[in-house]
Amino acid sequence: MATNLSTDFSRYDQKLEFILRTSARIFAEKSYHSTSMREISRETGVSLAGLYHYCKSKEELLFLIQDNCFGRVLERLEQRLSDTADPVQRLRVFIDNHLAFFAANMAEMKVLSHEADSLAGDLHARVSGRKEKYTRLARKILAEVQQQTSKKGRQIDLTVATYALFGMMNWIYNWYDPAGEIDPDRLAGLIARIFIDGFAEARSTVQGG
Repeated sequence: MATNLSTDFSRYDQKLEFILRTSARIFAEKSYHSTSMREISRETGVSLAGLYHYCKSKEELLFLIQDNCFGRVLERLEQRLSDTADPVQRLRVFIDNHLAFFAANMAEMKVLSHEADSLAGDLHARVSGRKEKYTRLARKILAEVQQQTSKKGRQIDLTVATYALFGMMNWIYNWYDPAGEIDPDRLAGLIARIFIDGFAEARSTVQGG
């Protein structure tokens, strides 16, 4: 198992990007455990020796897919959040950033959701660290929004809110078609509106006077 993996994907060449995208598609279609490195070699047109130049095992390949995704999402999010201090707008940015990336990387989203526990040891710990950082950031933003907008006595448990948000966003791979009538920008706007404002907000306002 390699111990000196780089996570700076700007240093990787286009061939590795192609290998990762193709492998994610195969893992999403067949599952990680049902896929062999020989199949990945056949689908990518890269020899087994070539694959092992980039990763020393199938598990390491899965790690690279997951680590790459979290790294890119976090980097772009941190850049975008630096431009705004308003909590509600920061939450909208978080939702838009997440959905924009994964709408363009649906196979990777499915792999992240279904193969979260397929890694072990140090590789699992490193991906879990990325995931925990991302989750903490979402929770922090939600706490800021709640502090700014919630009425006394109507606060929602932040753990429930955080995982409810991820549930809404991460399930899209099961039904969403990026080439369909709803483009990623509109999807992000709709989910942000439902999550922030509430689906039945108008009705509740009318009943409450």
